[in-house]
Amino acid sequence: MPRTGFRGSLTSPKVDFIVDLGNPFLNLTADGFLKIGTVAATKTAVEETYGICKKGNISNHKFEHSLKKMCKEGAYWGTIAGVYVGMEYGMERIRGTRDWKNAMLGGALTGALVSAACNNNRDKIVMDTITGGAVATAAEFLNYIT
Repeated sequence: MPRTGFRGSLTSPKVDFIVDLGNPFLNLTADGFLKIGTVAATKTAVEETYGICKKGNISNHKFEHSLKKMCKEGAYWGTIAGVYVGMEYGMERIRGTRDWKNAMLGGALTGALVSAACNNNRDKIVMDTITGGAVATAAEFLNYIT
């Protein structure tokens, strides 16, 4: 009996680069900053382009505002990613093992640091600590599944 079916695969383009600062901790931190910062800047560029197209007009002022927003978002999310990657690497070095607990602790400490740096109150810092740990742990589990 003849069979019909569909088979295919979807692969994303992979762009990889190496950052060598002479120290594994610095290498990973800079790599995380650059990769996530680029993603955040690209996301902001797309959002701003959509906003400009929706309104139908563009000016130098709007272009400069969009560029500044891209830089701010890229630096903000890149910094958070750099701190997280550095914390996770530090946990791995301290504990001597590589597992999901490093991601949990790294995410929790990153959430606490970012929240405290934003001058949030104690309850908000605790909630951001829990959120950071939960999101990092979930991401680590999802990486093991796929």
